[in-house]
Amino acid sequence: MSQPELGDHAPTFTATVGTSDHESFDLEDHLGDGPVVLAFFPGAFTPPCSNEMIALQGELARFADANATLLGVSADSPFCQGAFREEHGIEFDLVSDMGGEAIDAYGVGIDIPDLGLHGIANRSVFVIDDEGAVAYRWVAEDPTNEPDYEELLEAVEAA
Repeated sequence: MSQPELGDHAPTFTATVGTSDHESFDLEDHLGDGPVVLAFFPGAFTPPCSNEMIALQGELARFADANATLLGVSADSPFCQGAFREEHGIEFDLVSDMGGEAIDAYGVGIDIPDLGLHGIANRSVFVIDDEGAVAYRWVAEDPTNEPDYEELLEAVEAA
């Protein structure tokens, strides 16, 4: 599936939150209460993904000031995500997309055959505004690249 363009209605999806409770997640429940940030990442406990999630955690106050909901999304299991959150002190929710619904809906699925990884998320960030439209989109050309955090925060504050 192709990636949504700026201004497109953001695809919604259901998944599981990677916490000890493994509660269900529905993106629709988060729309209309300020910007929603979907930070797709390839896999927990890898150096670039750890760096990115820690960097986002470090900016949590700015996301909160913008009334934004920050969510990390990966194909990792909820158990793996819960351990990852605990190890790195991540306070925002991680969404387990093991079935690939969100990854497919946003067109960010990749394979890294050398590592035996298939159907994982490419590193990418989407900001969804109050009307449910894509207000910002960044997709890595190389999944080891991280987004420009200042540019992301400015897009969140403008959404």
